[in-house]
Order: sequence, then structure tokens, then C-alpha cells
Amino acid sequence: MAIRVNTPEGGYDIVIEPGLLGRLDTQAAAYHLTGNVVIVTNTTVARLYGTLVKRVLPDAKLITIPDGEQYKTLETVRGLYDEFVAAGLDRSGTVVALGGGVVGDTVGFAAATYMRGVRLVQIPTTLLAMVDSSVGGKVGVDLPQGKNLVGAFKQPDVVLIDPDVLQTLPERELRCGMAEVIKHGLLADEELFEKVIELHHPPNWLDDKVVNSTQYFADLAAQIPRAVQVKVKVVEQDPYEQNIRAHLNLGHTFAHAIEQVSGYSWLHGEAVGVGLIAAVQLSHRLGLCGAGLVGRVTEATRAVALPQRMNGLDIEEVYAAMATDKKWRGGHSRFVLLEDIGKPTIVENVAESDVMTVLGNLN
Repeated sequence: MAIRVNTPEGGYDIVIEPGLLGRLDTQAAAYHLTGNVVIVTNTTVARLYGTLVKRVLPDAKLITIPDGEQYKTLETVRGLYDEFVAAGLDRSGTVVALGGGVVGDTVGFAAATYMRGVRLVQIPTTLLAMVDSSVGGKVGVDLPQGKNLVGAFKQPDVVLIDPDVLQTLPERELRCGMAEVIKHGLLADEELFEKVIELHHPPNWLDDKVVNSTQYFADLAAQIPRAVQVKVKVVEQDPYEQNIRAHLNLGHTFAHAIEQVSGYSWLHGEAVGVGLIAAVQLSHRLGLCGAGLVGRVTEATRAVALPQRMNGLDIEEVYAAMATDKKWRGGHSRFVLLEDIGKPTIVENVAESDVMTVLGNLN
């Protein structure tokens, strides 16, 4: 199936098909994979799918970057520029980001800035990237002071999603992706939110008999278009994050700070899981929602085996790290909170004492 995304530049398709990765050559022209094509992936994905990609796209150059958030940097982008020049990539060429969110963000930023922009094709290989980071055109890298502080808007020419690759995804990465699915459900699709809990009940869903079953992955793949559609609807209304697109950052002010303070030993989705609990606890503390919503969010994150607490991180450091969050304005706090499922709201100038109380409750 294909989901169309309308953008100020025109638009692009998100193609979701099992087995798509092994059939790229059959639709190469439609997928912008002809001519000078450079595919960038990380060491992990290269081991899993490098041979397959080279078989179906033998004329493409395959470039590998290190795996991990710590390599989502300007230094990595600088190295990609050198690789692009060596490959003879010009403005008529195409850069393909094959990997998870770190690859998509880093390679996307390189594509946005090399020769003032070349074509970009996103092929996400993690659940998190499929339902979130590959959609919407936000690309960028981290600075030591915080996440995603250098970036650009770069719309892909196409996003190609093959749910079959999730069967090689580590369980920890599956949990991370479910954090973003839960977030999308909280923002705009209560049935999707409830389906997450249903799909991962009982709590021992990560048992090999469950997570490696054909039925589990079929059920999971069926939720991907629904989760993607939530984000598509938002970014179509607000492509450059001037207003409601900020809702997609639900839980992320907390999450980015947790990642930074942990030295990125926490994966993004793990931090988002705790961030969602923190956001709804803060919402309840400020009188925006009832205690029942806190319980439902906690139940959902527990169902997919995400962390429930910050496990000893210094809450003063976490709060200080929030000051670099892009959503804050003029040094004043700005949080995406919830009145109910489907009712996100932005609250400014939240008292430090309220945020610190929430952080303390989660430590």
C-alpha cells in the first residue's frame, strides 16, 4: 500500500509492502533508484542486508557508518561528504538512508546540505524509524549540548517500508519502536493505543514463542500504516513545526534530557517510554487530566517492557539538560501535555518545582 504525504514542495509516497527490500530493482525508476545512487547504512544493517541491497541494486555504491547515537554528529556528516565526492555524486544523484533513526537523521542531513541538496530516499529498518523519524522531513545531528540542535527540513522523494525486516530487529529495538506507536495512539488514535496493549498481552510478550511468531509480526505490521497515518496528518497541517507539529514531541522534552544525561546509554525509545509517563504525570499534577490516564499510559509502557523509571539518573542534571530543548522559548519551559487521549496541549512556564516533583517520582 502507499500513503501520500502532501508537502509545500509537492509530496511523496510512503510505500509499505512486505518483501519490498528484495524487490527494489523492479520499481527502481519509481523509487528514484536509477542513475548515480549512494546507499548509506550502518555496520549492523550492512551485515544483515548489505548483500541483498547490492544484489538488487548492483550499480549503487554502499557506504557504511558506525552504529549508535554517539555517531549522529557533524563529524560523521563531514565524512559522508568526502564519500559522496569520491563516489562522483552530483545534484542529479540520489542518497538512500538504509537504517534506523540515527541513519535516517544523519544521512538525511548530509543529503540536505551536500551541493545544497540532493534526492533522498528513506528506507527505515527499525519500527521507530518506520512509524516516526522517516516521515515528515526533519533531519539533523546532535551536539554535545543536546539532541538535534543542528538540522534542516528535507522531504524525502519516497519512503520505502518493508515490515519483514522487523524480524531481524533486536527485542530492545522493538520496545523502542513501540514507544512511538504508543505516543501516536495517545495523540490521535485511541484504538491504536489499545491495540498496543492487546498485542503485547500477557506481559511476557518478549518470550521467544511470542516475539518470533509469524502471527505476532503480521499483527505488528498491520499497525504500521495506522501509526504512520497519525504523523502524516499532523505534518501535512504543519510541515515546518510552527504550531501543532510540536505535539509529536509528547514525552520528548523529558526523553531527550534522559538520553543526554545517560551519555546515550539509554536508547531513544526507552527514554520516550519514561518521558510519556513523566508527561502524563505532569499533566495530572497540573490538573489537566485524571489519574486514570496516568494508569493507562503506565500500563501501556509496561505491556511492551519499556523502563518505568529513570534508574538513578541525577534529576538536577536531567532538568538542566531540558534547558537546551528546542521547544523551550527564551529560557522558559514548554511542555507537550495531555488532557486526554486525542487531546494534546502545549503548556508554557511550568514551575520548576512541578517538573522536579515528577522527576523525583520517577527516580
